[in-house]
Amino acid sequence: MRAGTRTDHGRMLDALDHEVELLVRTADAVPPETVVPTCPGWTVGEVVRHVGSVARAASGWLREGQAPRHWRRAPAAGQTPQAYLRDGVSALRDLLAAHGPAEPAATWWDTDRTFGFWRRRMLHEVTVHRVDVEHAAGPAPSPIADEVAVDGVDEAVNLWFGHRLRRMGVTGTRPAAVAVDTAGHRWLTHAGPDGAVVVRGDGAPGGPDDRVDAVVSGAATRVYLWLWGREGPGSVTVDGDDDAVAQMWALLRLATR
Repeated sequence: MRAGTRTDHGRMLDALDHEVELLVRTADAVPPETVVPTCPGWTVGEVVRHVGSVARAASGWLREGQAPRHWRRAPAAGQTPQAYLRDGVSALRDLLAAHGPAEPAATWWDTDRTFGFWRRRMLHEVTVHRVDVEHAAGPAPSPIADEVAVDGVDEAVNLWFGHRLRRMGVTGTRPAAVAVDTAGHRWLTHAGPDGAVVVRGDGAPGGPDDRVDAVVSGAATRVYLWLWGREGPGSVTVDGDDDAVAQMWALLRLATR
């Protein structure tokens, strides 16, 4: 299955800038020890620090051509988590902007070894954790652009479900096929004792190959956040076998933890 994207790579850096500003602004408004309900055991300060660390790890991949062994994983003495985040993302953004998205780069996904992989990966890393911090701060999360949400669905299904579970050696307990439908797109997933596979990446629902146990559908943002465990079961529509969907959701929790 080829890596797909719904958001133009040229707009991803602008979207990343927007998401970072939302995340920092929200974190500035609450104490760093504020509990984050969608990340059990984490505080706002820890979420912000985590995103800053991921940005530095991504820069290490790009500079070293392989998984980095060492990078600054926490703010320096006297540095706030927000400043640590800004500095890390800013350095990564400069590196990404200096290279075309199709240029070869080291990544942890064989299907996409380009600079574009990291544009996409960091956009969704920041977006999901921005939503986490907004949940902790209290107000309803800020909107997510539909094209970003659809792209996030594609990444969650293909990268995390279709690839990461195989790398982890994690399998389902029963064969089950679940389709994910949103915004006119469909992803067909299979899970079972032999592993997890995405067998169809796009296309209108209802084709001859769409023999599924269940279909998950809904607005793009709701499906995106549901796949990432940031929305409850009532946020999407499930048509079919609830147990098949529960298995898919549980496998994604293992893949994205």
